[in-house]
Amino acid sequence: MALDNKMRKQALGRADYFSGGRLAGEEGTVIRDWGGRYPFALIYPNSYFIGMSNLGLQAIYSLLKAHPETVGERVFWENDGEPLLSLESSRPLMDYACLAFSFSYELDYLNLASILKAGGLPLYAAQRDDSHPLLITGGPCVTANPMPIAPFFDALCIGEGEVILSEMLSHLTSGLTRVETLQKLSDTPGVYVPMLAENKVIERRWLPALDDFPTHSCVLTHDTELGELYLIEVERGCSASCSFCLVSRAFCPLRFHSLNSLLQQAREGLKYRNRIGLVGPVVTDHPQIEELLNGLLQMGAGFSLSSIRLKNINMRILELMSQGGVRTLALAPEAGSSRMRQAIRKGFDEHDIISAVEMVSRQHFKQLKLYFMIGLPSETGEDVSCIIDLALKCQQLLDAHSNGCRLSLNVAPFVPKAGTPFQWLGMAEESILEERIAYLRDNLSRYGIEVKAESPQWSHVQAALSRGDGSFAEVLANIDKVSLSGWRRAVKKAGINLEYFVRERWTRDSMLPWSMIKL
Repeated sequence: MALDNKMRKQALGRADYFSGGRLAGEEGTVIRDWGGRYPFALIYPNSYFIGMSNLGLQAIYSLLKAHPETVGERVFWENDGEPLLSLESSRPLMDYACLAFSFSYELDYLNLASILKAGGLPLYAAQRDDSHPLLITGGPCVTANPMPIAPFFDALCIGEGEVILSEMLSHLTSGLTRVETLQKLSDTPGVYVPMLAENKVIERRWLPALDDFPTHSCVLTHDTELGELYLIEVERGCSASCSFCLVSRAFCPLRFHSLNSLLQQAREGLKYRNRIGLVGPVVTDHPQIEELLNGLLQMGAGFSLSSIRLKNINMRILELMSQGGVRTLALAPEAGSSRMRQAIRKGFDEHDIISAVEMVSRQHFKQLKLYFMIGLPSETGEDVSCIIDLALKCQQLLDAHSNGCRLSLNVAPFVPKAGTPFQWLGMAEESILEERIAYLRDNLSRYGIEVKAESPQWSHVQAALSRGDGSFAEVLANIDKVSLSGWRRAVKKAGINLEYFVRERWTRDSMLPWSMIKL
């Protein structure tokens, strides 16, 4: 799509801003000549500040950067009224052969239509021809249920991007027509091509050996959420099977990067940052976690862990974390009562929680965050009261050691996720969720315990997109403004019964929108 003179001047101004600002503030950026190469726009459907801390985006960017026949450039959705252009060369979307979207969260689907409109593309795949870029996408929520966004895309990746994209590249760069390329992609395991996939089962792809693709920060900037860290992936998958969680299904089997690989990546990372961010669903599950933390300390590195498992925590790990500069710790009891923890298969009891907090209280952490869910299936008011009781017991332990560690709660409504044992179950009503959040705040704030809660209204939107079918593409196409009112107007216009997708409990013989996906 050619830019008119006014837009081109705006584009040049934006290019000057990037080259003088964001690009100049990056380390590791590679701007490659386009000559004879297949150009990808790697699109993160949210802001630069959020997207540049996403290791999935960094991994795919690194893969494209290493391939001799491709050019990979980044596009972020800032929603600032400026032309939508790539970061590296300030080109519009129509200049690229392929637009590769990366979705980590269902709510980012709400930006999709705006991105396509800003790029001058027809919204639906069926409306596009050889003059338009191919659109592909992937990510955890796409793997679980691609249907709400399937009509917009030519191909959707079901599984882990490194193994799938590596195979897709040979077809994309071979000079075939659009139809021929889609046929080749449809024949590629793990790729869902909606226009060619009638009655076809798509099996999730996964990377057998993580060390084959070391995953770490490849472009660094301070202008991002985790900008002071060099991020390194430690593991994928989870050994637990919590009924509400997608991780153990969409990222199984549990796999680890080797200790030697992690330490080698950390040595490289220390050239750019003083602190290493260890990333994974449960970092402390690594079988050599103590050796890893010791090795980082011996290098003189500070570090941060994205997650720890409450049950296998020990005093030595906590000591190493404290020495590494960790000041905020997060534990996830998820539920306050033993009954609810058993119902969601957490695999630990109150004794384990209290024991973990008692060990934390003996170290010099500044803050302890406890993560809980409300609105879980079969939850009662008594179960919510147990969250208060448990939080106060934890507060008493921290106060007893007078180490200045503050306690806070992060509370999220239960959202049924496709591909999990709770995919059949609906959400609690918004009014019930709001009432229980208010109850927790009222009863804990008097003790100085802060309660941060996710919005029940937006959680309902997330549930609709998690369990939705292809009819939600019309909703996404018609959203005039990313707001709750804009969402509700688009849903009403599409004539969708939200109660069915959000709150209704489905039976085991219900036809699931994502039934063609085999996790």
